[in-house]
Amino acid sequence: MGMPVRVVLYAAEPALAERAVRAAFARVAELDAMLSDYRIDSELNRLAATSGVWTPVSADLFAVLKRALEIAEASGGAFDPTVGPLTSLWREARKTRKLPEARDIDDARARVSWRDLKLDAAKRAARLERARMRLDLGGIAKGYIIQEALTVLIAHGTPQALVEAGGDIVVGEAPPGEPGWRIAVTHADASFDGRAAALTRAALSTSGATVQFVEINGVRYSHVVDPRTGLAVTHDLVVSVIAADAATADGLATAVGVLGASGAAKLLAAFPGATVSAKPH
Repeated sequence: MGMPVRVVLYAAEPALAERAVRAAFARVAELDAMLSDYRIDSELNRLAATSGVWTPVSADLFAVLKRALEIAEASGGAFDPTVGPLTSLWREARKTRKLPEARDIDDARARVSWRDLKLDAAKRAARLERARMRLDLGGIAKGYIIQEALTVLIAHGTPQALVEAGGDIVVGEAPPGEPGWRIAVTHADASFDGRAAALTRAALSTSGATVQFVEINGVRYSHVVDPRTGLAVTHDLVVSVIAADAATADGLATAVGVLGASGAAKLLAAFPGATVSAKPH
């Protein structure tokens, strides 16, 4: 999904480590080809090319879409897996350094609605209710992918592992002789920082306009778009979330990045065990 993936692990012997890492990266490649909206032939984009019909999907895509819709509902649409038409506009804005036209934002917003993405668990199928919708799982798929990579590492006998990609981290068992993985989090409060400093069997995701952004007329526009307004986020919050799995942490960090700190508590109430830190950078 356009960024490097890093694996750190402890193994009894080099050969075991190499087998585990090769298998984990093979799983990453498989899921990237499936879930990336940057790839024209991805399963995600093939689904987005349909409308009004039930389309069978893989177990992985169904799982990501299901969690995405759960976060969309809990956040009141601040997170939306159908935000693709809007993210396309703002990707272009970051290239050209020109704001999208109002009429283009209105046209894109008319094709964004998480409520119009339907899932059928019995058939493991999905349906897009509106024409010209476009899916974008950039705010959650990365988390799902690294979680699956960790699952592979554990299955290969290397549970003392960490997988990281673009601000998303998931860890298994603690390193030898340590209470957990020491994850340093910038701009976090003391309680969050304490939990991150000894993390085990959990995920941590960070979102904010610190790397991917464009500054136009003195305003910094984040790569994160508010699906409800069609506008890129302009506040300076850096949001970090700890949750039981990386897909949830990734999606919640994106949602809180849109809602702001005031909306975090209500959102996280729907996801027991999740913890958030939202501070200005």
